[in-house]
Amino acid sequence: MPLIDDAISLPKDQIPRQWLNVLPHLPVPLGPYKAPDGSDLPPAALEAIFPPNLVDQEFSDQPIIAIPEPILEAYAMWRPTPLVRARRLEKALGVKSRVYYKNESLSPSGSHKSNTALAQAYYNKVAGVSRLATETGAGQWGTALAIAARWFDLGIRVYMVKVSLDQKPYRRTIMNLMEAEVLASPSQMTNAGRAALAKDPNSPGSLGLAISEAVEEAASRSDTNYALGSVLNHVLLHQTIIGQEVKLQLALANETPDCLVACHGGGSNFGGLAVPFVLDVLKGQKTEILAAEPTACPTLTKGAYGYDYGDTARLTPLMPMYSLGPDFVPPSIHAGGLRYHGASPIVSSLIKSKIASPVAVSADEAYRYTRLFAQSEYIVPAPESSHALAIACQKALAWEKEGRVGVVVFVLSGHGLLDLSAYESPLP
Repeated sequence: MPLIDDAISLPKDQIPRQWLNVLPHLPVPLGPYKAPDGSDLPPAALEAIFPPNLVDQEFSDQPIIAIPEPILEAYAMWRPTPLVRARRLEKALGVKSRVYYKNESLSPSGSHKSNTALAQAYYNKVAGVSRLATETGAGQWGTALAIAARWFDLGIRVYMVKVSLDQKPYRRTIMNLMEAEVLASPSQMTNAGRAALAKDPNSPGSLGLAISEAVEEAASRSDTNYALGSVLNHVLLHQTIIGQEVKLQLALANETPDCLVACHGGGSNFGGLAVPFVLDVLKGQKTEILAAEPTACPTLTKGAYGYDYGDTARLTPLMPMYSLGPDFVPPSIHAGGLRYHGASPIVSSLIKSKIASPVAVSADEAYRYTRLFAQSEYIVPAPESSHALAIACQKALAWEKEGRVGVVVFVLSGHGLLDLSAYESPLP
C-alpha cells in the first residue's frame, strides 16, 4: 500500500475518468424544476444562462458521464488528493477509532470547488461563451472559478457577499490576480443589488442575493453565462470525483467506512463524498452519512421541504429542497460557504429518504475541534470544514464511550489560510 506518513495516495493514472450520476438511483425521483407560475420548466429554458452540455447533465439519466480530456488534464495539477489517517488527532482525542480526512485543500484554489469550476469553465468555452458571472460566499468558489476562467481564457465578474469580502479581503486579491472583477454584494450594478441597498444601505448581503445579482447579469448579456458553485445536480456530479477516490483509497487500506461526514452549505462537497457511497448504501452497506451544518444557518435540520427559490430576487427556478426561505439573512459567521438558505435537491432527497442525516454544530464547538486539529495535524482548516471535523471527532468520542472501534471519514474541503480572522479571537 502506498502509505507515507499515513497519507494514502493514488498514482496520476488512477484519477477517476468519469463522474457518477445519482439521479437514476434515487429512491424517490426528483420533481421537475418549476416556473414562478408553478408550471413545469422545460430543461431548454435553462440554456438562457447555462451551456447545453451542463443543462444535459443537470437532468441526465445516464449513471456514468465521461470526463473530457481537457478537464482531466486540468485535474492532474493536483488530483488525486490524499486520504490521510489522522493518528495524531486520534491520540489527542484519546480514541481507538480510526479517523481519516480527504484533503481537498491541495487544489490551486485551496478547496474542493476547483473540481466543478474547471468543468463549468470548459463547457462554457466549448459552447462559445466568452464571459462568466457568478457569486461567492466565503470566496472559495469565486477563487476557484477565477482560476478556471483564467485556465480556459474566459472573462469573469464575481459578486462576493459583502460581509465575507470585509472578513476575507485577500480572496479578492487572488481573484484580481487572475484578472477577475470582484464586486461587493449587494452592489449598484444590478436591479437586485440596488433594491437591497435602498432597503438597507448597510446590508451585509447574503448568498441568495449575490446569486440574484449574478443571474440577473447573465440573463441580460448575450456574451455571459452564469456559473454556480453548489446546489445544482451538475455541480454535485462533478464533485463525485472526491468520493470515488476515497473508495479506492479505503480499499487500499482495507477499510470500510462506518461514518462519512462533510460540511453542508449548498451541498457540493457533501454530495461529492456521499454520492459514490449512496450507491453502496442502497445495496445494503451500513454506512452512516452525515451532513454537518452550522446552527446559525440550519437549512437541513430546521428548514421546510418543498419547492422554493434559490435566490433572494426569485429569478431562479423553483426547486424541491429544504429551505429557510429566500429572504433568510443568516448571522455573519465566518463560515461564509455555509450561509445559504437552501439545499441541493439531490441532498434534500437523500435527507428526505433518510439515506443521509443532517446534524448542526455551533461555530464555537466547531472551532474547539479546529484548535485540536491544528495542534495535532498542523493544518488550519477552512471554517466550513471545521464543522465536519467537529462531527467526525464527536462520532469517534461517542464510539469510545460505547466501547466501539469504528472508521470515520470527513472531507477537509479547504484550508483556512485566507480565513485567519475567524481564528483571531480566543477560542473556547
